[in-house]
Amino acid sequence: MKASELVRELKQRLGEDRFSWDFDRQNNRLKMKHQTLGKGLELSLPPLLAKIQNNPDTALDEAVYTINETFTAMEREAEEGFSGEDRIYPVIRSTSFPVESKEGNRFITTDHTAETRIFYALDLGQTYRLIDESMLDSLGLTDQALKESARFRVRQLPTDVKRDEVAGNIYYFVNNNDGYDASRILNEPFLKEMEQKIEGVMTVSVPHQDVLIIGDIRNDTGYDVLAQLTMHYFTVGRVPVTSLSFIYDNGELEPIFILAKNRPERKEEKE
Repeated sequence: MKASELVRELKQRLGEDRFSWDFDRQNNRLKMKHQTLGKGLELSLPPLLAKIQNNPDTALDEAVYTINETFTAMEREAEEGFSGEDRIYPVIRSTSFPVESKEGNRFITTDHTAETRIFYALDLGQTYRLIDESMLDSLGLTDQALKESARFRVRQLPTDVKRDEVAGNIYYFVNNNDGYDASRILNEPFLKEMEQKIEGVMTVSVPHQDVLIIGDIRNDTGYDVLAQLTMHYFTVGRVPVTSLSFIYDNGELEPIFILAKNRPERKEEKE
């Protein structure tokens, strides 16, 4: 599928009358603006075309659904405004993620690691909106109160894990597809609970927003498997975060580069 064919397909599925369409053929970018709201979004087409090529049966349907839900949320926001402290959650993003909205308002953020930053989102059902400074008054919250509320809410999310074993190493996956899987890295009681199960080195990975991987690395092969896992998830995720993993030790996260000379000692080696 070519970029022009993709734009034509999106127009057909989403409706030409609802939006204005500006297709930049030279840079393969598409700008869509809601005719009534005057708000819009911009799509880089090459990544979407690549996903469609890899997953022709589902990728386009997912893109149409996400775009439609985003504009539906904008319409709901225009009608109802902002409300709902119980719908505020933290989300994890790469430190390269923009810290301002397209309108120039700074997002509410908190430093996390050298690779990741915490943003805050207002849950809107099938999607969410990142919270910027202009929204605080409407929400009736201070910066600090918003962050405390988000930290509380993330601890209420389910933490069911799927377990997999490879070459004597154990990997646990949190993958609820609720938009906040990576956010579980901020659930300290959950991480401490998992730490009690670990026999080797505990690693934590957030390659994209919809997965959290906890590793129990018991031999050198475990690091190689972890590197392959995180890179795979990083490349296929809709919102990539980082392919780098972290060592979790006594509540601290330390980036780990998967090199033999940098591999930390396992618990039994320390003893």
